[in-house]
Amino acid sequence: MTVALRLAIAQLNPHLGQIETNLALIRAARAEAARLGADLVVTPEFSIAGYPPEDLVRKPAFLAACNAAIAKLAEDTADGGPGLIVGGPWHEKGHVYNAAFVLDGGLITARRAKHELPNYGVFDDKRVFDQGPAPGPVVFRGHRIGLMICEDWWFPAVSETLAESGAEMLLSINGSPWQIGKHHDRVSLAVSRVVETGLAFVFAGQIGGQDELVFDGASFVLNPDRSLPVQMKLFEQQLQITEWERQGDQLVCLPSPHLPEMSKHETIYRAMMLGLADYVGKNRFPGVILGLSGGIDSAISAAVAVDALGPERVRTFMLPSPYTSQDSLDDAAECARLLGIPCDSISIEPAMKAFDGALAPIFAGRQADITEENLQSRSRGLILMAISNKLGHMVLTTGNKSEMSVGYATLYGDMCGGFSVLKDVYKTLVFDLCRWRNENVPGATLGPHGPVMPLRVITKPPSAELKPNQTDQDSLPPYEILDAILEGLVEGEQSVDALVAAGHDRATVLRVWRMLDRAEYKRRQAPPGVKITPRAFGRDRRYPITNGFTALIS
Repeated sequence: MTVALRLAIAQLNPHLGQIETNLALIRAARAEAARLGADLVVTPEFSIAGYPPEDLVRKPAFLAACNAAIAKLAEDTADGGPGLIVGGPWHEKGHVYNAAFVLDGGLITARRAKHELPNYGVFDDKRVFDQGPAPGPVVFRGHRIGLMICEDWWFPAVSETLAESGAEMLLSINGSPWQIGKHHDRVSLAVSRVVETGLAFVFAGQIGGQDELVFDGASFVLNPDRSLPVQMKLFEQQLQITEWERQGDQLVCLPSPHLPEMSKHETIYRAMMLGLADYVGKNRFPGVILGLSGGIDSAISAAVAVDALGPERVRTFMLPSPYTSQDSLDDAAECARLLGIPCDSISIEPAMKAFDGALAPIFAGRQADITEENLQSRSRGLILMAISNKLGHMVLTTGNKSEMSVGYATLYGDMCGGFSVLKDVYKTLVFDLCRWRNENVPGATLGPHGPVMPLRVITKPPSAELKPNQTDQDSLPPYEILDAILEGLVEGEQSVDALVAAGHDRATVLRVWRMLDRAEYKRRQAPPGVKITPRAFGRDRRYPITNGFTALIS
């Protein structure tokens, strides 16, 4: 058996816009690949700059910096070591392409521009890039490689063109954002490309957090017989040497050991960890602070923060009011103890009295209502933001997708903060993740190897504790009903009739629909958060705030 090609897949975590940092990252990967005897190192889509670059590609200085870094990498390959495939912008004759560059022998030996430009969900490639022509194979040291860029392989035309043009394998560099089920979707689709072309397929993925997006890496290889000889890690940087031999007119990858598959809940939890860690780290925050209420949302948010950042970078505050129960005080303290983090207590009662006094002349003769409840939440938000300003730590928001969907959150109160790990997590899934984390230890954790919250946090009825004996279900349907309806309305874009036909009460569906519709203005003012579903609020789901369309039955 003769190895014809040693291909190193460099699953990297670039820092968007930090060109010199990414240059060093790629150089380090190439040096390690050279030590391991690689012939060629492939890096992810737009690896020299990070993806998605958005309007940065409109800046001439950004394009120049990327081109200069790629030229330096090309010069590096004059040392006789491995060649490189690097992603970045190709600027020529007034056009800007999302491109892959093949570097070898001190030169840029080939360029390929992205042909299929995604323009849906979180993607706006057509806004900033020009479409490249249908690509032909690139030749690297006698091997004909069908080089593609992410979206190119999601449609059969590009792969079939490469196969018909004599490619011996298909290789795609990717900035493919993660969401629940995405990895299995990729592998399933790759099987289709393999069946159609009869060629092996390489998926080289980016990892890391970029604003609301998380990239999971999960690079893999499929052989012409649809076997999976290589499966790389999720959510971790990794360099994998793959060995290829010729079988007739094809290249076939030799198998390597696989890692155990992650459970659904660990995958979601790890995505939340990576999204938070990179948002905090790449934006140069020293750490995070959050209000620890004794409830389930703040408990899991604190656990993710500790697991992602380490206990030394997480600080919590209990902000009790006269309505805060002793159970909540005890549960918050126990959460902090289990996580190994401080939890200082600052009563909001003086702030409540100050606001009541200041507003008394305006509110005279009016009954107390949700206004006074919201003042409690806003008092907490003001205190946390003041601490953030003084210490420099980012406020971690703790609201979940169920609450954000129906507006069960207070602007400038519990919505204060810089980032949310639960923004795209429905409440029923919050419960599941809490149970999972109490019984399991996520990979790459910097937190404790044991339970992170008392059982009572998970089992007691959720409550904002803004008035005596309050529970969430005073204002909302039970979460198992609410979340099922919301998934139909948000992820499924289902009509009221369709949800009623599925067994839901019409009055409840209409009530939830109205709350969802009215809360759009709040969601526009919410902090960014980790995307985990196909329809996260923000770039995935863009509804107008001022919207008079009320045709519910469609």
